[in-house]
Amino acid sequence: MDFELSEEQRLLKESVDGLLANTYDFEQRKRYIKENGGWSKLIWQKLAGQGLLGVPFAESDGGFGAGAVETMIIMEAIGRALVLEPYLPTVVICGGFLRHGGSVAQKVAHLPSIIDGSRTLAFAQLEKSSRYDLYDITTSAKKRGKGWVIDGEKLVVINGQSAETLVVTARSRGAQRDKGGIGVFLVPADAKGLTKKIYATQDGLHAADVTFTSVEVGAEAVVGDPENALSLIERVVDEARAALCAEAVGAMDESLKITVEYLKTRKQFGVLIGSFQSLRHRAADMFVALEQARSMSMLATMATNCDDAADRLQLVAAAKVQIARSGKLIGEEAIQLHGGIGMTMDARIGHYFKRLTMVERAFGDPGYHLRRVSESGPLV
Repeated sequence: MDFELSEEQRLLKESVDGLLANTYDFEQRKRYIKENGGWSKLIWQKLAGQGLLGVPFAESDGGFGAGAVETMIIMEAIGRALVLEPYLPTVVICGGFLRHGGSVAQKVAHLPSIIDGSRTLAFAQLEKSSRYDLYDITTSAKKRGKGWVIDGEKLVVINGQSAETLVVTARSRGAQRDKGGIGVFLVPADAKGLTKKIYATQDGLHAADVTFTSVEVGAEAVVGDPENALSLIERVVDEARAALCAEAVGAMDESLKITVEYLKTRKQFGVLIGSFQSLRHRAADMFVALEQARSMSMLATMATNCDDAADRLQLVAAAKVQIARSGKLIGEEAIQLHGGIGMTMDARIGHYFKRLTMVERAFGDPGYHLRRVSESGPLV
């Protein structure tokens, strides 16, 4: 397999890396995190201005018709810069639902405003008892005339504070853990009966717990089949997992660079600590873990193009396990090698560790994905 980037992909990498290098140092990030919603609207417009919000969408929908590799490139850059802006929930996840399951009318209504940066979205999926099972849903969607009435609660909705539209999973029939009877609905964030509890997460993002009390939506709100949307949800979430793997690789890469630079400049008792062989060995272990993670991130990226859901599940789950292991090793070693300063809010490295820890848990922790791999049989 050829792992070299094409000329267009190299230009994309240079473009996004250059933009974030000029606009996203650590001090600037501290200012962005204090803005309404916890991210910068100006930076979001710059991402839109460079066409980055339209990368995965078809040219016929106003996008660039790029694929998973281009998304991987952008997400790695996002990880290196610790970007706060809601690229994952808006473009990758909610945009993914529209790309794979949206009607022509839904694409016309939503994609242009995603691409030009005038609208952000959020994915409302997690519930109190659902853990990581995408089909464990108690939020209900009951038919009323031509429309639907949604009742229930969703937790930790990333970008839930700022999003103009929520993509909501809800049960149209059946019991709580049935794999059938599940639908996906586009719900305006200002809909009557929708309330939010806003809070910051450990990695600096903002989330919301969203309650739906007799929230009415029309027939046009349904994405795909309102009773058989689980396969669509699984496909989009697998793409989100692959994107998170790429983001984690970017964060690990930068963590290693920061740590190596610290070893080269920090003195203890008048001696550079980077001269100690034992610390060099630990840095070498971090490098090995990074390269293992990078290769598995590439595998997950390629796997998102699999039409066979079982193959995709197996490969993405395996990648998520390795990403978690590498992230834990690199994050912990980076903190240890920085000493006490690594635990302070003023040290960049601690913020990378926080983000890696959150990525480890997002859409399934390593134990969950290891079970998925073992239950699916030998790797293809």
